[in-house]
Amino acid sequence: MMENMRSVKDIPRLENIPVLVRAALNVPIENGKVVNSFRLRSAIPTIEFLRKAHARVVLIGHIGEKGTETLEPVYQAMKELVPELVWCSSTVGAEARAAVRDLPAGGVLMLENLRRDVGEVGNSPEFARKLAELADVFVEDSFDVCHREHASVVGVPKLLAPYAGFQVMKEVEELTKALSPKSPSLAVIGGAKFTTKEPVLSKLLEKYDRVFVGGALANDFMVAAGHSVGKSLVSSDVDELAIRTLLKNPKLMLPLDEIAAPEGAARIEGNVFALDRVPKTSAVYDDGPKTSAALAAFVARAGTVLWNGPLGLYEKGFTDGTELLAKAIGASKAYSILGGGDTVAAVEELNLSQRFSFISTGGGAMLDFLAKGTLPGLRALER
Repeated sequence: MMENMRSVKDIPRLENIPVLVRAALNVPIENGKVVNSFRLRSAIPTIEFLRKAHARVVLIGHIGEKGTETLEPVYQAMKELVPELVWCSSTVGAEARAAVRDLPAGGVLMLENLRRDVGEVGNSPEFARKLAELADVFVEDSFDVCHREHASVVGVPKLLAPYAGFQVMKEVEELTKALSPKSPSLAVIGGAKFTTKEPVLSKLLEKYDRVFVGGALANDFMVAAGHSVGKSLVSSDVDELAIRTLLKNPKLMLPLDEIAAPEGAARIEGNVFALDRVPKTSAVYDDGPKTSAALAAFVARAGTVLWNGPLGLYEKGFTDGTELLAKAIGASKAYSILGGGDTVAAVEELNLSQRFSFISTGGGAMLDFLAKGTLPGLRALER
């Protein structure tokens, strides 16, 4: 795929040229402050390359799902990384066009949240046209949205010469490499929603020696296998034939024990239970110590480890399974690929990021790429 995409390095002329850069700006915010800047840091190489070539850099991106959120806290955090950055409270229209015109060569401008206009998610040709009016060149550097057919992802590249930023090129290179893992190989998929994970699980079971399913996703498999999961979160739309087919695969690994607690309880109330011993009034919130030990033993001798999705309800304090796996991978010599917002945040909190070979900015995009080998936003960049 990389040979079909032009890199930002291939742009023929940049001096004083306005360049529209779709950047990964959707970062976690608490109390008006960015609490994890991993995606913002990943955008810096492309921004600095364009800025030093004296282009006029126009950053676009989104924040949140509602369409009402503002990127202003992201601007404040990004300004610490790019002191030249200036802000515009509009996304398109006269104010945005004026802000681009006023931008000096080597300057960097951030526009307001794309999703404030319904045309972004709706892939409106008119909204794409308004965005394209702002620049002469388009650079896609937001891999995390390349699985979405949104106006800024697939519409704008039809109107401006499209190029891939450094982060997108790196994502394609590393995730393509992940589809040819060195044995012994282990893939770990957590999170929830069987219907969205089934394609990537099927693909990984073809490629990897073992595929471990954790998090709430494991509950769907436990139910299909006839185990009791109490009040645990389970999917309501599981394809019974698909999940039973996966269960028959000898490469599939499931938890050996589980940490459960009364529904809605805090971590301190959790206890370890064997399979089928989870009380009817409790819910499974994490993997147990036997499971962690088995994963750590495999990781210690692995050639490749791929991981996407936490193994427990991380935001509620059920962190043991996720943290033990992160530490095991960090201590191993395996080639390690990590993705998923909560998973990346957990690894960063443990200061283990440098111990991973590659960390993707994508969650769903990473899984879709592994399942399909391409994404709509990447196809839009092909020559």
